Amino acid sequence: MTTQQETRPSAAAKPLRWAADVVSTLREGARLHLDYSAQSLWRVDRLIDELRREDTPYAAVESVLRGLGAYAGEVIVRQTEAEWWATGGDHWVRTPDGRLWDPFEEARRCFTGEGSLRLLCRDATREAARP
Repeated sequence: MTTQQETRPSAAAKPLRWAADVVSTLREGARLHLDYSAQSLWRVDRLIDELRREDTPYAAVESVLRGLGAYAGEVIVRQTEAEWWATGGDHWVRTPDGRLWDPFEEARRCFTGEGSLRLLCRDATREAARP
């Protein structure tokens, strides 16, 4: 029997690990439950906003932001039947309509107060649903 994990493209391996790590860390450390739903991205955006308002240095949260970006990308993958793409160490989500989305950059933009992982997911799933 083949599991979903085994059938995923190799480009998904790192983002899946990063997302799983941040989900586990936040569950244990911050008691934040992330269930890979679009609704959970509200909590992710609020968490990033709190980190920014506390003047947390970027270097201190860089790996957390990478994990949260991977988490948001995986939410999009699960919502739209998208897939992870990788080139030269960079990772994107490619939705069925052929568009590429960068949840890692959006997590960084969220940390600067200019982005939203929730809105990225909304836009990606809306575009993917169009005929």
